[in-house]
Amino acid sequence: MENVQPTLLLVDDDRPFLQRLGRAMESRNFIVTMADTVAEGIANVKKEAPDFAVVDMRLGDGNGLDVVEALQNSGTDTRVVVLTGYGNIATAVTAVKLGAIDYLAKPADADDVYAALMQDPTDKADPPENPMSADRVRWEHIQRVYELCDRNVSETARRLNMHRRTLQRILAKRAPR
Repeated sequence: MENVQPTLLLVDDDRPFLQRLGRAMESRNFIVTMADTVAEGIANVKKEAPDFAVVDMRLGDGNGLDVVEALQNSGTDTRVVVLTGYGNIATAVTAVKLGAIDYLAKPADADDVYAALMQDPTDKADPPENPMSADRVRWEHIQRVYELCDRNVSETARRLNMHRRTLQRILAKRAPR
């Protein structure tokens, strides 16, 4: 009886992260295929659907959920983990509806990704041991909106319904713990 290695598709436009994660997963006995665009990810799925996939939410040419959807439509039972630096509840729910088994915030290391891929689907997630403080959650939200507004302070302040000078002071400070 031959021991078959599981296949893994990694889709992320951060090349250094993609290479590091690829090497780490190969050392965990996966046959790894890498893609750095939505189009390349979907092409790999059409060529041969993998056993596992790790897909970044935001890619240079579109939304990683399109790759998750292609995996779902491939008719295989690929276990998908979605990675994102811009996590929110709406996208997490969409990812799960499309078939993702987990949703991890970046930066995630190879151990986190491996644990998410291998977890028993019936296990419930443990609550975080060190949850973020309310100040940190607020700061993270402000940073996310600031990035979504292409680092435009005036537009960010308008969207957050806050005075521009107040926002500038917040952005000048270090992140709270």
